[in-house]
Amino acid sequence: MSTYAVTNPATGEVVATYPTATDGEIADAISAAAGAAQWVRSTTVAERAALIRKVGQLHTERRDELADIIVREMGKPKEESLGEVDFCVAIYDYYADNAEAFLADEPVELLDGTGSAFITRGPIGVLLGIMPWNFPYYQVARFAGPNLIVGNTILLKHAPQCPESAAALEKIFLDAGFPVGAYVDIRATNDQAATIIADPRVAAVSLTGSERAGAAVAEVAGRNLKKCVLELGGSDPFILFSSADLDATVDSAVAARLDNTGQACNAAKRFIVADDVYDAFLEKFTAKMLAAGDGIAPLSSERAAEGLEAQVQNAVAQGAELASSGPRNGAFFPPAVLTNVQPGTDAYHQELFGPVAIVHRVADEAQAVSVANDTPFGLGSYIFTTDPEQAQRVAQQIEAGMVFINGVGAEGAELPFGGIKRSGFGRELGRFGIEEFINKKMIRTVS
Repeated sequence: MSTYAVTNPATGEVVATYPTATDGEIADAISAAAGAAQWVRSTTVAERAALIRKVGQLHTERRDELADIIVREMGKPKEESLGEVDFCVAIYDYYADNAEAFLADEPVELLDGTGSAFITRGPIGVLLGIMPWNFPYYQVARFAGPNLIVGNTILLKHAPQCPESAAALEKIFLDAGFPVGAYVDIRATNDQAATIIADPRVAAVSLTGSERAGAAVAEVAGRNLKKCVLELGGSDPFILFSSADLDATVDSAVAARLDNTGQACNAAKRFIVADDVYDAFLEKFTAKMLAAGDGIAPLSSERAAEGLEAQVQNAVAQGAELASSGPRNGAFFPPAVLTNVQPGTDAYHQELFGPVAIVHRVADEAQAVSVANDTPFGLGSYIFTTDPEQAQRVAQQIEAGMVFINGVGAEGAELPFGGIKRSGFGRELGRFGIEEFINKKMIRTVS
């Protein structure tokens, strides 16, 4: 039987293994979630929001315990792990504070003026969430928080390397007061996930993960006429036109590349730099990137590090120039900077999921926009300039779901998160996040 396993990436030690669910256990989980979906009829939005607020409080109470779990599961540094837990609390509080307004009935102005009509917002039923390993708590918070307040129930398939954080979350939702079946952790195989999506009691699916996983889920969902939200990969551009403080801009660039050891879909990965600041930026940026190697955390697994190493080696074989802080050591991958990555080479259009940056030189604004958009992805983007008009002008031209101007790490619970192109579709967080899986029912009274 295949297993879910906790493997400490820093040591390679298999800490614990967990069996995948049997088909019978999956069937029971679907039945429990479908049964709990009736619970919404006896509760109000305010009551469900109070339960979500309690979920946030339990995250705070168990903050260190939760952080230690993901340090062990996927190698995230302790301070970053604590920060992830804190961000989850902000998300739960945000929806607890705003859900009643977001879900309030909305009157429709009738053209003929006869009678009345309004839109009421309610649940659609059981949702399947398929979550990745890189942000084990945050990814769940932005999916489960708003949807449980709506009244949907959740089947949560977490990444196979995150069984302990997944179990800790299920316990939190139960301890907060949600009924059995409202949030169910399932250690499902990919085949079982496809079966769940096809089940008529399951209304929709949300996946955060790879392009390959997204395509597979979308295919099954489409075949079964189920809505899906996909948040997939990214190769976000960091465009630098000008800077009043180049050292500070370099610090932002390094932070944008090394967040979560470079393992974030919306991390800056391609640095597109205007010709007149390119040389100075590259020198300072490379020095700071390589210096970060002394305290770098491991990637999520040795396999992940081996895959990134193969991409970098292939880029060099195809003509790229590499500056690196040293050789790979198990799951520890040295920060590196690639230059002279040309169109037509593999690395030019790939997502490098780890502490490796690609730096491009561009002659002008038009070329910067062209290079930024020359990617199959369209998740986030960053623009640094001292010209406010240029910032807004370029932001309108960038093909992405998110643009951040003169700042990094500026995400918030209130800001919608999602992309276009091969980065997926749909939004999470903010008002738009709670709108994805609701029934916008129109009720018209003629007389």
